[in-house]
Amino acid sequence: MKEKTTVGVIGLGLGQAHLAGYLKDERTEVIGLADLDAGLVEDTALRHGVPHAFTDYRDLAALGPDLVSVCLPNFLHAPVTIDVLDAGAHVLCEKPMALNAGQARDMAFAARRNGRYLMIALNNRFRAETRILKKLIEQEVLGEIYYARTGWLRRSGIPGPGTWFTRKSQAGGGPLIDLGVHMIDLTRWLMGNPRPVSVVGATYSRLSDSVEGVFDVEDLGAAFIRFEGDATLVAETSWASHVPSEGSYVKLMGTRGGAEITGNDLTVYTDLHGEQVNITPAYAPREWSECVAAEIAHFVDCIQAGRTPMSTGEQGVEIMQILDGIYESAAGNRMVHID
Repeated sequence: MKEKTTVGVIGLGLGQAHLAGYLKDERTEVIGLADLDAGLVEDTALRHGVPHAFTDYRDLAALGPDLVSVCLPNFLHAPVTIDVLDAGAHVLCEKPMALNAGQARDMAFAARRNGRYLMIALNNRFRAETRILKKLIEQEVLGEIYYARTGWLRRSGIPGPGTWFTRKSQAGGGPLIDLGVHMIDLTRWLMGNPRPVSVVGATYSRLSDSVEGVFDVEDLGAAFIRFEGDATLVAETSWASHVPSEGSYVKLMGTRGGAEITGNDLTVYTDLHGEQVNITPAYAPREWSECVAAEIAHFVDCIQAGRTPMSTGEQGVEIMQILDGIYESAAGNRMVHID
């Protein structure tokens, strides 16, 4: 039996789901928690038998855990992740990786400098239907994927109105960086992570007038992304829009077949013996918490086996380059090239 991987969790909002995932994994031992809310962190530690509770994340890092989850507001991802990597821990950082590609590069460099793994928590890669579709793609069922569409549209779902979520200086943007990061990453991963070369984007803030407090981000964003070669991706996201209801989707078109994920439903379109066929694989959809637990289990696997995780810091940098490009394109009303 391998020695347990020691774990710390910083931030007990979304971090509660990370904590639950580690507590379920018999290969890990949670040795510390950190959150600015002293009552919350002390109560959570006591309830789950975690020996250390801190209001300063640096005290947790000083314990020397093998692995730390960083589950903080976006503007804190880069500085906290870099500090924790420098302290010697591997890091699972929640999405989006950072406020921009520059910060993301600094994070990826810190991981390389310290010889540690940095994984970005993009849990949609661990949904049951996306795992099945990825296997089918690897088996050449779709052939070469050359065109894709993706989106996550909400009718009404602005998170934390007037809080850091709606402040560009602290969030980096609106639904593009909050929801779009998930869908663009998922679709690009299914396509084989092609390198982005250019983007045309548009952003709107038309349905957020009633929000109290600061709201200087978009409420809807869209983009046309071109990858190396000739593959392209169209993406759209919103926190508020006149649509029937909230929903997400991925649509892939390949030389041998196509595929569509709508919500948790997967359909593959192809030809069989000269006939058009629609394939709907059988699977049990995973709850969001199960996807978080699955990504944690994967990262623990990688740390214990010395294997690079499937969602790397370098991939995260390229996603941040795409998002930066969309915002730059929207602001300048022009196409932006990605180096």
